[in-house]
Amino acid sequence: MSTPGQIRTDVGPDFGAVGGAGDLRAIVGALLTYGLIIAVLMLVISATTWAIASNSGSWHTAQKAKVGCFVAIGGAALTGAALAWANWLLDIGAHL
Repeated sequence: MSTPGQIRTDVGPDFGAVGGAGDLRAIVGALLTYGLIIAVLMLVISATTWAIASNSGSWHTAQKAKVGCFVAIGGAALTGAALAWANWLLDIGAHL
């Protein structure tokens, strides 16, 4: 128990109090895995389309496929960094 004027620094979320927290973490992990798989498939399809369109002289399609490659790389980076970002925010919250 803290006295008036004393600052408590051990305040933080209690993830053990939530029923099914382990199931929630498994669901989030599965969603991140699916996100990475979709981003990699999108990158493969876009890169293949870019190569074929550039070779055949279809510059408009090649430009669209190039944009698809950049979107796929950005999506993979954001999906891969989501868990690390959430853990960083939780660590910052515990220190405030």
